[in-house]
Amino acid sequence: MTLPSAPAYPPTVAERAAYGRQARARASRSCHGWFETDPQRPDPVGVLERQSATRVQELVPVRYSRMLESPFRFYRGAAAIMAMDLGPLPGTGLTVQLCGDAHLLNFRLLASPERHLVFDINDFDETLAGPFEWDVKRLAASLVIAARANGFSTGEQNRAVDACVRAYRKRMRAFAGMGTLDVWYAQDDVGHLRALLDAPMSREARRRTDRATAKARTRTHLQAFEQLTRATAQGRRIAPDPPLITPLRDLVPGTGEEAQAQELGALLDAYAHSLSSERRHLLRRYRLVDVARKVVGVGSVGTRCWIALLLGRDDDDPLLLQAKEAQESVLAPYTGGEPWDNQGRRVVAGQRLIQTSSDIFLGWTHTVGLDGRDRDFYIRQLRDWKGIARPETMDPALLTQFGGLCGGSLARAHARSGDPVAIAAYLGGSARFERALTEFAQSYADRNERDFEALKAAVRSGRVTAEGV
Repeated sequence: MTLPSAPAYPPTVAERAAYGRQARARASRSCHGWFETDPQRPDPVGVLERQSATRVQELVPVRYSRMLESPFRFYRGAAAIMAMDLGPLPGTGLTVQLCGDAHLLNFRLLASPERHLVFDINDFDETLAGPFEWDVKRLAASLVIAARANGFSTGEQNRAVDACVRAYRKRMRAFAGMGTLDVWYAQDDVGHLRALLDAPMSREARRRTDRATAKARTRTHLQAFEQLTRATAQGRRIAPDPPLITPLRDLVPGTGEEAQAQELGALLDAYAHSLSSERRHLLRRYRLVDVARKVVGVGSVGTRCWIALLLGRDDDDPLLLQAKEAQESVLAPYTGGEPWDNQGRRVVAGQRLIQTSSDIFLGWTHTVGLDGRDRDFYIRQLRDWKGIARPETMDPALLTQFGGLCGGSLARAHARSGDPVAIAAYLGGSARFERALTEFAQSYADRNERDFEALKAAVRSGRVTAEGV
């Protein structure tokens, strides 16, 4: 059966719902279940090696080392492998702005510009338009992988996935009945987190949530300033912690330092043009005093990432910015979407579309490095009220509730960028999608473990090198 084209804008609610239900002809809800790889599936280690070829070579062994710590750490660094696996699967054609790497640790407490704590998606390096189910599948599989690491039973793993996908489906149905501006303004602030859960929070969950909220408020730019800098004869400077943090003066001493500093100064000047006029005005009140290379995350290790220390009225008035290299999204080969002329701009545009409150200094730029290669960057504050989940400390009930929060938050992001009426109509009122995603998550967690073992074997054979940090 041929799926009809999307109705002309502006469609009625009935047309949007019909379009969503008709998408089942292309991809039934049950087809999202058990995952099996094609016998001709490309070598997963080869996928990682192709990514590593464009990165800072001295840091690539650090990336592999971090991925070898556990199957969950491997999964965090293997978004490109999963994109390769999702691309050929039947798709709904119901397009949203994807996070692109929606595992459970990319949902966290963040500060809004109004200085409120909100629960939202945090990482957008791979963001791109694509079928909504790709994000849901990556999130669901991450819950099983995290639950297995904690020794949870299969039933406990499945309950976490079911809670996540059910929360996604139910909240999408709620958004389908809301006005357009109401969907856009929806925000998961801390005061509403408990209301998003189907079941009442246990005493332990409430205590952990309150503690995480309080801790997030302490993770400010001033805390980062104290941790990452030190007083010197020249004033405050970034403290070295190689290879994780390497000041520019140690990377390229002498005349090379001056040339690199000029390049990074030009990068920040160009970045200012991506900000609104009032934020450019604010940025001009700071002066750049130091720059260092920073190793970040798991999957991002080896991409070029700089932290810049700027000071305002004095040495106790800091602004820490992070300039992170943006490469093509791992989803791009499988979406057929419009190419971006600047990958940093892609990241920023995607983040602004699906995150309710973005950093006021979020922007992008482009530079030509000393090696003559074009590179795109996006820039934001280094740290601003971030509360990070610790799934390894969660019991089954808490992981299940956290999965529900993540599923609900993902639905809010997708409702902003996609059509909640069509997606809700596709999902329907039954638990069929939940059952399918539970099967998918279990089978993909098995696949992830085999890929993890393949990387271990590649290190043992000397094909790739891992280096502990």
